[in-house]
Amino acid sequence: MRRVLLLAAGLFLVLALTLWAFGLPVAESLRHLWEGSLAGKFAIHRTLVKASPLILAGLGMVVAWRAGMFNIGGEGQLLVGVAAGASLYHAVPDLQGPALTVLVLAACILSGAAWAGIAAFLHTKRGVNVVISTILLNFVAIQLISYLVRGPLQPPGSSIPQTAPLPESAMFLRLDPQSSLHTGVLLLPVLAFLVHLWLKLTPSGFRLRLVGQNPLAARSARVPVARTQVVALLVSGGLCGLAGGVEYVGVSGYLFDGFSPGWGFFAIPVALLGGLEAWGVLLSGLYFGALLAGSRNLEAFGGAPSALVFAVQGVAVLAFVAFQQLANRRRERADT
Repeated sequence: MRRVLLLAAGLFLVLALTLWAFGLPVAESLRHLWEGSLAGKFAIHRTLVKASPLILAGLGMVVAWRAGMFNIGGEGQLLVGVAAGASLYHAVPDLQGPALTVLVLAACILSGAAWAGIAAFLHTKRGVNVVISTILLNFVAIQLISYLVRGPLQPPGSSIPQTAPLPESAMFLRLDPQSSLHTGVLLLPVLAFLVHLWLKLTPSGFRLRLVGQNPLAARSARVPVARTQVVALLVSGGLCGLAGGVEYVGVSGYLFDGFSPGWGFFAIPVALLGGLEAWGVLLSGLYFGALLAGSRNLEAFGGAPSALVFAVQGVAVLAFVAFQQLANRRRERADT
């Protein structure tokens, strides 16, 4: 609990210092952020919707990074997942209702996992660094989306680079008809709990963490290191694909060029600030979701630049890394 409070205080301090560095009035800017993210029902709904893909993709980062597979390809896995969901609807346009919803989400999960599987294969069979392969696969996925929305998935006669919208019956139900809050947000605590349960309380989760912490010890204990790493990256990609699917089925309803504003990249600091823990990701994802929701209000009424969120993201990660280093040095001194 103490660590959570310290992290919250640190993030608040980082936010205030970043606003000051941008030359913005700190108190007034914080008020605009509060009004856009947490002040009232609709602001909270915006925060939850913004946080949903961040948390799901962040959970994917936790699974991969805990196994020592530093997945930087969440963005590509998310986009390929959505592309598969949109392609499925394009292939069976007469399918309606919950059946279409389930099939679209399943396609998103499986395709995200398959895209991550490319990097897993290259790493385990060819020794390709997973950081490099996942980064490069992001660019392939971005170009693939650009091609699909201007080619095979573009509705006939349309000049707009986007797919046909999903039928309303296939979209997530709205928890509030006056806002964009949808039933997909209910997946967040459920999946966070399941990931926590798997990593902390199951033999396979223990083996995954052992492989990430000490591969040599894992091999000595006859843990199949390569297979464990592959499984971790597949699950990671599936969660990233689901993140895109939740946004597709819950908010937009169609795929377009620039579908993701960088959720897969945001997921990395979300996971790091969450301490690579499932419940930590839930909290840090809500923090960044609130920041994204409130920054719109701050940009409109406070004159803040659109780059503010990215600046806060970078400073927060650097501050977190510095805090971790200081904590590690204190423990080392205490041990000596």
